[in-house]
Amino acid sequence: MCFSATANFVGSGVLGTVGVMTLTKVKHWRELLFASLPTLFALHQFMEGFVWLGLDGYLSAQMVHNMGAAFVLYAQGLMPFLIPLSVMLFEQTRARRRSMMPFVVLGGLLTLFMLWGLTAYPLQISVEHNSIVYVNQGTNHTWIAVLYVTAVCGSLFFSKVNAMVWFGVANMVILLITMAVRRYAFTSVWCAYAAVASVIILAYFWKSESMRPYPYLQA
Repeated sequence: MCFSATANFVGSGVLGTVGVMTLTKVKHWRELLFASLPTLFALHQFMEGFVWLGLDGYLSAQMVHNMGAAFVLYAQGLMPFLIPLSVMLFEQTRARRRSMMPFVVLGGLLTLFMLWGLTAYPLQISVEHNSIVYVNQGTNHTWIAVLYVTAVCGSLFFSKVNAMVWFGVANMVILLITMAVRRYAFTSVWCAYAAVASVIILAYFWKSESMRPYPYLQA
């Protein structure tokens, strides 16, 4: 999905279909945010399609910057907060939701820091080996990456919902492979293949339809 405008737009269409199918299986408002992730990934890939069009000379430099900034805003700014929040909301008991709160707080703080970095420093966008490279000096730090992975994957690993754990495993594997093979284009490549992993979410909502909604008021 990260190799051309066509790949991004086609991938966005496929993920959009997965997203709509997932949303039709929602039975409680607490399920909505987690079920929305495939649709959000679809919109994310759609935005990067316009970045490719700009880099290929079909759109203005300003459009490339705006769409690239929107892409990075979601990837770096919103994901570390939205994913832990979606996991917390989905957990069945108050005790489990409280145990997820540290990940939500960490994700929220990361979001605030990322938003500061993305507004305080210029975003550099380029193409290297058929992948888009996004560089922002305010957010390009190893310690941020460690906290980011802790917030996103950690919340999934500690969930009592098996599908979330598998989604976390898939994302961690994708992360390690991306770091080893295409670290220079980490944001674009990881987001693309993490989006593909959202098929796990659809499978879960279909498989668990007869068991939901869960007793969310359970102590």
